[in-house]
Amino acid sequence: MCAMAGCVVPVFYSSVSSVISYMTAHGFSSSLSDVETSNRSLSLRVSFFPLDANACPAKEFQCHNRKCVAPIFVCDGDDDCGDWSDEEKCSTSRCGSQEFRCNDSECIPALWSCDGDPDCRDKSDESMERCSRRTEPQKPRCSAGEFQCGSGECVHLNWKCDGEADCKDKSDEADCALLTCRPDEFQCGDGSCIHGTKQCNRVHDCPDFSDEAGCINVTKCDGPRKFMCKNGQCINSSKVCDAVKDCKDWSDEPMKECGVNECADKNGGCSHICRDRRIGYACDCPSGYQLMDKKTCEDIDECEKPDSCSQICINYKGDYKCECYQGYEMDPSTKTCKAVGKSPYLMFTNRHEICRIDLVKREYSQVVPTLKNAVALDVDVTTNKMYWCDLYQRKIYSAYINKASDSSEQVTLIETALSSPEGLAVDWVQNNIYWTDSGDKTISVATGDGKKRKVLIDTELSEPRAIAVDPRQGFMYWSDWGTQAKIEKAGMNGVDRQVLVSERIEWPNGITLDLSNRRLYWVDSKLHLLSSIDLNGDNRKVLLFSQDHLGHPFALTVFEDRVYWTDLEDEAIYSANRLTGHDVATLAEHLNNPLDVVVFHELRQPKAPDSCNMGSLPNGGCEYLCLKAPQITDHSPKYTCACPDGMELGPGMRRCAIVKPKTTTSAPTTATSTTTATPTTTTTPATTTTNPTTGATKTTSTTTEPTTATRSTAVPSTSSPPTPPRTTHRSVSPSCVNAAAVCACVCVSLCVSLCFTHAVPILATVIIGLLCTAGYLIWCNWRRKNTKSMNFDNPVYRKTTEDDDDEIHIGRTGESIGHVYPAVSDDGTIFNHIHLFLIILVFNDIFLSMSV
Repeated sequence: MCAMAGCVVPVFYSSVSSVISYMTAHGFSSSLSDVETSNRSLSLRVSFFPLDANACPAKEFQCHNRKCVAPIFVCDGDDDCGDWSDEEKCSTSRCGSQEFRCNDSECIPALWSCDGDPDCRDKSDESMERCSRRTEPQKPRCSAGEFQCGSGECVHLNWKCDGEADCKDKSDEADCALLTCRPDEFQCGDGSCIHGTKQCNRVHDCPDFSDEAGCINVTKCDGPRKFMCKNGQCINSSKVCDAVKDCKDWSDEPMKECGVNECADKNGGCSHICRDRRIGYACDCPSGYQLMDKKTCEDIDECEKPDSCSQICINYKGDYKCECYQGYEMDPSTKTCKAVGKSPYLMFTNRHEICRIDLVKREYSQVVPTLKNAVALDVDVTTNKMYWCDLYQRKIYSAYINKASDSSEQVTLIETALSSPEGLAVDWVQNNIYWTDSGDKTISVATGDGKKRKVLIDTELSEPRAIAVDPRQGFMYWSDWGTQAKIEKAGMNGVDRQVLVSERIEWPNGITLDLSNRRLYWVDSKLHLLSSIDLNGDNRKVLLFSQDHLGHPFALTVFEDRVYWTDLEDEAIYSANRLTGHDVATLAEHLNNPLDVVVFHELRQPKAPDSCNMGSLPNGGCEYLCLKAPQITDHSPKYTCACPDGMELGPGMRRCAIVKPKTTTSAPTTATSTTTATPTTTTTPATTTTNPTTGATKTTSTTTEPTTATRSTAVPSTSSPPTPPRTTHRSVSPSCVNAAAVCACVCVSLCVSLCFTHAVPILATVIIGLLCTAGYLIWCNWRRKNTKSMNFDNPVYRKTTEDDDDEIHIGRTGESIGHVYPAVSDDGTIFNHIHLFLIILVFNDIFLSMSV
């Protein structure tokens, strides 16, 4: 039979019972070990072991090596027997580190073990062997910030009465009062109420931080390694379902979702790929497809990529097609849109000249020579005209491009009330010009011939620089690099002003419009950025960041698929792809301070109807200026009328009326009226003076009636437009300062003479007059030195050491940088001081003669 070590005997199924009974009666224990099938019948393999005193009790498990272990240690994943026999007949399923494995291999949360409530089907989680309890089990005690469920577990206190059952027995939602907040209040996740203004104010007012959840200004929590808590808090995804409550509201440890694979049930409802996450799941798509409703995949839209097509992109199922706007055609080799028509060329100011570069042949030529300090530039393609500003002359000029080299063909359009015109834009539809003036801090408009002008915007401007217009839609755009740098937009009549860019912007020097694709491009010379937005200020993109190619960009323009810009630091013109910022190329270099730049081509200025001359009334019936109105809606006006400075529209909104001057308590003074501006003194009856602070030159004539000071003077047209009130420039004339000093010194001398006529010799009076004059000279010298320049950060204007010492140049130096204006002539100053001294002596002699 079997030896003491035991044996395995095959037994026919029909005689198993009798064989086992026989072996047991002779001192052997038996166990079923295997099943065999023969040609005759089914047989079983039965293992027999001899019974001895070391046999395990009935409730314990006996290992193959005769070791006894408690049933709780069977199939627990550990080798308790030493020969793995306690784990060999277990199922392959494993439980997580935070789970308890029942004896029947079921997994339950470890928190549920020994909680007094059997959760395993075999109740092994509450067995006396595991929990060592002989009496009724006590339920766990929860901390102060927890709620103890009726089923024993502990949940976050804020989860009670939050509308979602978190306890197994749903006791956290039992006996909850229905909490409601007022219409002007916000209800927190715990049911408490706060005032509605405290929601999304960047301050956590609710205990669970729910008042800041879902706000636009919250910290972004994107990416597979981030997890957004329900209260808006962002944590690392590795901290989710790790049995540590990292979210303030514990939303990273939901007991019902941790360890659950939703993708195992019908692929989670995903049409293609289901990816299980620690909490929840996410649907994904194969290459070439994209999610449409978080579960369903559809063909990807290639047109969403900015560089898919040069201009127009049409998406098809599994494919797409590129087309071009009218006036362009597809290049078969590069698949980009090229302009049809004449060869485009680039025009740019180079301080002392205006040049052009053919963009096809790369030919370089001079258009306007021998200029003083040309900065801003623009063109009118239809009339073949060019317009530019000269900072030294403080004038705006125009000329036909093919005749511009002849100085006699250059027409002066604006020559008065200009301080620092740095930006210029041409309205090629209504035939107007717009410009910025950083000295006067204004944006102005004038007719193409310069005869009618008006200041459109004169508030909240610090350092206005570049300007661009869209005559078809009636909007103008400009940059301001002042203390609060920004890019703004307004109607071409000055209404509907709005800020497009005010963040992540420092020195926005140049701007340009891509009207075909409805985008605005700008360069930032401090941040070394080339960026773009749509014309509503949305969809902002940084195309290029480079300190090498964007050392100090000044202006830019765009044409076809390229954007071009000038750089003062490198003295070069660069270009790059306007969609991606890639493929940076050098167009020209060694240019000696290249400034403004424009592209001359008919497609840069698309044709549009002139709203001011569409009807039977010329100039729209306006007495003075007719300006394009912004086309905000279909009901927007096509244009509006405007009056010169100092006047306003009358009741009919077409004719102008004089604005009554505001009365003041000051006595009437002699006023000055701006008439013409010349850089040199003339022999006309008017007196030409130069302001030592602003460098502005003006001609004044006297009048006896009191007037109101305004910023500039409207120039009357040949068709007898309304004449505005006489106005004065806002800067103080040096003549007034000199006159005041003369009066003060004469008065002092007369008073001294009156007091000491009979007591003090004449020599004492002369000495006092000399002291008075010396004091005045010292004061003038101090004032001249301290008001000669106004420094600022953006390096734009600097004085050169060339022969033309009085020029204002643009560039970057290592010295103190700032607006530097021509100093008052030393010869003239000495002459004025001698003249003042002689006047004082004459008055003293006359008074002494009369008193004697």
